[in-house]
Amino acid sequence: MLAQRRQLQEARSIIKSGKNYDQAEKMMTKLLKDSANLHKPRIYEMWLTSVEKQYDQVNEAMYKKQKVDTTKFFDLTRRIFTIGERLDSLDMRPDKKGRVSLSYRTDNAQRLATYRPNLYFGGTYHLRKNQLQTAYDCFEMYLDCDRQPLFTGYDFWKNDPLMPTVAYWATYTGYRMGNPALTLRYANEARRDTSKLEYTMQYMAQARLMLKDEKAYLAQLQEGVKLYPKSPYFFPRLMDYYMEKGDYEKGLSYAEDALQTDSLNELFLLAKSTMLLNLGRNEECLKVSERLIQVNVRNADAYYNAGTACLNMALNMDSRREKKQIRKMYEKARPFMESCRQLLPDAKEKWGPSLYRIYFNLNLGRQFDEIDKILKK
Repeated sequence: MLAQRRQLQEARSIIKSGKNYDQAEKMMTKLLKDSANLHKPRIYEMWLTSVEKQYDQVNEAMYKKQKVDTTKFFDLTRRIFTIGERLDSLDMRPDKKGRVSLSYRTDNAQRLATYRPNLYFGGTYHLRKNQLQTAYDCFEMYLDCDRQPLFTGYDFWKNDPLMPTVAYWATYTGYRMGNPALTLRYANEARRDTSKLEYTMQYMAQARLMLKDEKAYLAQLQEGVKLYPKSPYFFPRLMDYYMEKGDYEKGLSYAEDALQTDSLNELFLLAKSTMLLNLGRNEECLKVSERLIQVNVRNADAYYNAGTACLNMALNMDSRREKKQIRKMYEKARPFMESCRQLLPDAKEKWGPSLYRIYFNLNLGRQFDEIDKILKK
């Protein structure tokens, strides 16, 4: 007990001297290694003061535009909050009669609230340095203040307009870390930042995918398509999902809804064309594909879908009674598939079998022999 008092007095003298504040901190952390001292608020109060003094030194040097250790500055900020919250938890302990008398809270909450913005700046600093875990810790500490009893009455979610932005950066950092749990932890709060909502929803979808939560992933994509139909993220992935599941009717429905927002959008037209092709609605597929080719004459998939639709229609005709119509369909398919080949010369597996059928049925010997050799290779 006497040794503890001596250490506290010595630390107080160091702080009054205006230098070697880190030495005073070391004395307090050494005292706390003794489990008998773990519940003594005065040690934590002195520890907090010693770290605050170090913070003030670095802050003053920054104000004077002197060279400082920025990492140390933000580390000191985090330590201030860690110590302040521990001190508050001791302050909340009831006495032997069950009474709670808060001796430190009001003053400490006011002090820490002034440092709080630097938790956010520390997060963005570490994020730029690609120190993702430290960045996340800073953002989380900023957000967690709302939950801490120390800040009772501050109601940061109501009174601090920066909260949704910090929640967004925490969500983004969790995504960058490849950690779905951290990505989702503050994602609902991040959604309040409507300026970044599209990106927040993308990170949420990726997290659901990583967690193999198919139902939540699908719901996220559906919501994304509804809110941001032209986003390059949501619509293609939703179409991929329905293609994989073989639910072409559902995919077609979303493609048609999307076309209501932009009737000449290549992505939407291709999705509709592809879903119609898979549903066996070949004539409709051909019309949509031709419209897409008008929009972009270099869209290889549009030519492929159009050619395949023609081949499917030929295949569905009566080979005995509709020979002329069948030949016409092969003739119609030919330029589509040849254009696909021209645009995608290396995708032999895509256009090769179709051109093989076309040249065979049109008795084009030279072209057939060439494709035959290509396929045999």
